[in-house]
Amino acid sequence: MAHLSLLSAQEVESIHAASLRILAETGIELKHAGAQAVLYAHGAVIEKERVRMPPEMVERLLACCPGPVRLRGRDGQVRTLGDGELHWHNMGGARDIYEPRLGCRRRAVLQDVVDSARILDALEGASTVTPFYTPQDVPGEVMALAMYRHTLPHTLKPVHGPGVQNAAETRFILRMAEVIGNPPEVLALGMSPVSPLTFPTGLVEAIIEIARAGVPFGPLPCPVAGTTAPLSLAGALAQQNAELLACIALAQAVQPGLPVIYTGRLAIMDPRTGLSVWGGVELGLISAGTVALGHRYGLPVNVYGFSTNAHAFDLQNGYERAFNALIPALAGADELSGIGMMETAVMGSHAQMVCDNEIAASVRRLRRGIVVDADALAVDVIASVMDGSRNFLSQRHTRARLKSGEILLTHLADRRTGEVWEREGRDDMAARAQAQAERLLAEHEVEPLTPSQEREYDKIMEGAQRELARQ
Repeated sequence: MAHLSLLSAQEVESIHAASLRILAETGIELKHAGAQAVLYAHGAVIEKERVRMPPEMVERLLACCPGPVRLRGRDGQVRTLGDGELHWHNMGGARDIYEPRLGCRRRAVLQDVVDSARILDALEGASTVTPFYTPQDVPGEVMALAMYRHTLPHTLKPVHGPGVQNAAETRFILRMAEVIGNPPEVLALGMSPVSPLTFPTGLVEAIIEIARAGVPFGPLPCPVAGTTAPLSLAGALAQQNAELLACIALAQAVQPGLPVIYTGRLAIMDPRTGLSVWGGVELGLISAGTVALGHRYGLPVNVYGFSTNAHAFDLQNGYERAFNALIPALAGADELSGIGMMETAVMGSHAQMVCDNEIAASVRRLRRGIVVDADALAVDVIASVMDGSRNFLSQRHTRARLKSGEILLTHLADRRTGEVWEREGRDDMAARAQAQAERLLAEHEVEPLTPSQEREYDKIMEGAQRELARQ
């Protein structure tokens, strides 16, 4: 299926050229002496805390990126980002959890991290799992580590580690990855520079640790158009791209050939409130632009998918996440995020995860498009039916096309008649999704870690608590 092109090739090149100008003429704020030295050796110009990167230097380091990124779960299955398929993962780091039966939210706790991992493990729509909640019953200094430690035992799928903040946090997560395998195979890590174009020392040290370990790297710039980036979509894309290219250049300077996931998290300011808009159709547009830029560099691209500002299961929730998933999916995104996300990633829901699993199947079906070949055109089948029963239901062709997934069969969407709906119960999709989430928690089993692996994780967490509490 041909991809939707919202930017022409010339427009993509214009944004790329603008990003190179930003890095060469304005530069980035970075005062880490070691990183400055590495970049200087590759041709950067250093002026106190400002680092400027010539276009030739950026292009040369970009060329070191290998392309597709492969991640392996505990089950041994490999998921390849950049293989032409559309992959999905959940949002990460929600503070609150929405309880649809009560119609209200509460603060997430560690058990919610465990439960969300188990549900995501059961949902075929989720290719990889990111620790879903930031548990509020865990000390802040070890929160990211606790998220990873309590996600991994409850899924067999590859785990995107949480966004890291400093080198120490990175080292502890790498140690946890070693308990189950080779970190470059079983782990991907990201971090977020401070927009606009600012690289605090802790985050720089995290990039260096990630690169030295050879772990797939997904930089996560999060500019907001209108507050920390230009309000124009093209200007915001150019700045986001510059921040991504700066992250990639530093990582490749440290470790040439490091696998990279081109990950954009650009949002937009609502001029009436100053808050970030994650539900407007503009988010779908800039996600599609991000896909075009990442593919220009030959990199797998991860962007927003199920994004919304909605606070509940309502019409706004449905249409915002549909727009913002379909547009980048049709533009050719390799991976979309946001399964289970509500209210600009501040809140999540188990029922929403189950709903999104079904919506993701529809998006994947849409991407497959319409197959046009001799069998699909069915000229002989039409002739046979006209000469016989005049009914297609009994035809072998019909059964074969149903098995091939020509028509997507839904589990949550209600396609009964109104009379049946009234007679058998007026439940809605949210209620059915919540019931399904509860069934998964009751029935789905994940192969546990060994007792020695669990003890090793406890030991790592105890060491992290002692070290990080002193910082």
